[in-house]
Amino acid sequence: MSNDTDAVKARLLELRASIDNIDAALVHMLAERFRCTKAVGHLKATHDLPPADPEREARQIARLRRLADEAHLDPDFAEKFLNFIIREVIRHHEAIAEEHGNGARGQDGPRT
Repeated sequence: MSNDTDAVKARLLELRASIDNIDAALVHMLAERFRCTKAVGHLKATHDLPPADPEREARQIARLRRLADEAHLDPDFAEKFLNFIIREVIRHHEAIAEEHGNGARGQDGPRT
């Protein structure tokens, strides 16, 4: 094995270790985000507040797109990522609302 090949393999391992650390941080950050959105869902359900807030969703998407652009990340990708998270939050909020018996299941909109 040449020195170049060894150097490439070492750099690859180093980059992959960084990726693994970032992935772990993302999982922990998402878990914390969902702890917060779960609390929001309980608060809304307990106080019979509307589960949807389309204006907040629009503000959050615009904000995330702006942040992505500033970070040199594709804003379309960032929006798709946020929409994926919002869909999961919606699913959780619907379940919480159903547990509280306030009939929020089936309403459209974000629960962020």
